[in-house]
Amino acid sequence: MALSPIMQRRLHKFRNNRRGYWSFVILSIMFVLSLFAEFIANDKPLMVQYNGETYFPVLERVAETTYGGEFETEADYRDPFVTELIEQGDGKIYWPLIRYYNLTIDFDNTASAPAAPNERHMLGTDDQGRDVTARLIYGFRISMIFGLLLTTISAFVGIVAGAVQGYFGGWTDLIIQRLIEVLNSIPFLVLLITIASMITPSFWTLLGVMVFVMWVYMVDVVRAECLKTRNLDYVRAARSLGVKEKTIIFRHVLPNAFVAGLTLIPIVLNISITSLTALDFLGFGLPPGSASLGELLKQGKDNVHAPWLLMSGFTILALMMSMLVFMGEAVRDALDPRKGA
Repeated sequence: MALSPIMQRRLHKFRNNRRGYWSFVILSIMFVLSLFAEFIANDKPLMVQYNGETYFPVLERVAETTYGGEFETEADYRDPFVTELIEQGDGKIYWPLIRYYNLTIDFDNTASAPAAPNERHMLGTDDQGRDVTARLIYGFRISMIFGLLLTTISAFVGIVAGAVQGYFGGWTDLIIQRLIEVLNSIPFLVLLITIASMITPSFWTLLGVMVFVMWVYMVDVVRAECLKTRNLDYVRAARSLGVKEKTIIFRHVLPNAFVAGLTLIPIVLNISITSLTALDFLGFGLPPGSASLGELLKQGKDNVHAPWLLMSGFTILALMMSMLVFMGEAVRDALDPRKGA
């Protein structure tokens, strides 16, 4: 599909913003890699060769009896007994880069938790004895997926609401605008904490709660664009020819408004991730035990004698936020017609 000249010029301007472009590339690579976190950090081998057979424990359940053990339960590959069984069968074990899952507690570590970085744990362990590197990888993935889902749903609801407001105006505009003012009058984080404290937190319930308050970020910009667009000649011509309102909104009005809303998406994504981190830090976010950057920061605050916890969580969060800000600047410049290529 060939891109329009306008879109080609916008992409060219985006690529010319080196800071934003490389932030997009690096963040995309990090996110794609994190989607395969089970293949990077796991307490199950990627592959086991045993008696001429090949098994993939990271993808399938392999019973201990398969390797000559006694139990029908899944083999515990961290148990020296299991590894000896495999080696006795002239087998080979291929481990991932990090031999710990985000929930794996290293009972064999002689240092007390939280343990400082050592040869077993590159960034040390948290106060439960879990590998910090593994939890950073899984926490980064949860933060990005949560932020992208929240941004997508909030942007959809906000753009539709803003388009309806701006196009129809009158009572429709008045009612939705008052609702937005009520939501904006309540401190964002206080409202989130209040709702999150009344329900059982989970990934999806938290997502629903945050969509309830996040959609308002996109409304004003889209509404302003639609108020301007609805009086343009081509929209009035379509209306006079009897084109349905729904067709006018989605075919003639929303495309212009969407471009304006697009500049806000990196900002909304930034707010989404920081909000989730703040809720996890305060204990109102994801269920206990979930790998999250906020939970790691909280552990850093509670264990000031273990600075690697705070520094590792803060570094990843700061990098994410910085790259999202750079991307937002690049998108804004690319969509700004007043700025040259």
